[in-house]
Amino acid sequence: MRLPLGSLAFAAGALFSHARGARVCGNGTSTSPSYQYQLIDVRYDGPDPSKTLGVSTIAVALGSGGTTLYECLSQWPEVWAGWYQGETNLIWGDCIWTGAGVGADKTVAFAIDWKSKNLQVANSFDCSDRKGTEGSATGMLTLDFDCSTRDGASYCIPKGTAGSRPDLRITTSLRPALDALACASSSSGPSWRVESWQRRYEMAPGSSTPGSPLRSDTGPSFTLQSLASNSTFSCATALQQNGTFEGTCKPLSASNGTASFSFDSRLNILKISESIECSGRLRSFSGVGYFQAACDRGFNSIVFTCTSDPLWIGV
Repeated sequence: MRLPLGSLAFAAGALFSHARGARVCGNGTSTSPSYQYQLIDVRYDGPDPSKTLGVSTIAVALGSGGTTLYECLSQWPEVWAGWYQGETNLIWGDCIWTGAGVGADKTVAFAIDWKSKNLQVANSFDCSDRKGTEGSATGMLTLDFDCSTRDGASYCIPKGTAGSRPDLRITTSLRPALDALACASSSSGPSWRVESWQRRYEMAPGSSTPGSPLRSDTGPSFTLQSLASNSTFSCATALQQNGTFEGTCKPLSASNGTASFSFDSRLNILKISESIECSGRLRSFSGVGYFQAACDRGFNSIVFTCTSDPLWIGV
């Protein structure tokens, strides 16, 4: 895979828990608080003509005062244009903290509708003025790109003025109470946080890269926090077919929802499905995320263990 931004280094060392601050959430009666990130860098790369998978890559660097705080990455087949199978679910990618400063958020995630060039950012955080509670904020920014072709592959960067880099900023605004969104109206969808991600696979002897055929693969297991049904699930792989893993999620406490997942190991894309009982009727939702999980290889071993920071899925 080509790294689209020279300044971005998606290394395993970046995937560690960081010192985290908190944000003011307000009392719910005044104007909703808002939070701002500077877009330090944005780049889209079309499929590499030397590869058969045909995926596009979008990379975003979010920061403040010119300092990059989060490095974000997502990939999907070019024809999907940022939507899962080209349909109704945006593909969310995680933003990894760089280690600069103190992060104020538990998770930062992004998604882009490549057809309309609408970039969305979602961040979740502890509330500094509401001890023991969390907040979530979302925002959108429409981007204008200059696109070129080099060595048969296309790439796009935001348009500048007289050769200078544009000063781009995205503002996210606090959402209503998280557990009230899913059942409130047909236009509001739920969000999930995927935590404690783990996948273990074994390469065949003599293989040199993770892209080589695998001898075995456990598929993913993880903890799923549903912010719509206010439920926590333990999710594990149940079956695998042609590189796609299907799994079930068991509630860890009383829940009015049921959940399941599928994971395409070739694209590193996870789809979450949940059904929630709303006033006696069942509503079904789904969300999609791209995982840039880091995979560590044991010393003198052919076994890789993959982990990830928490990933936020959904607006």
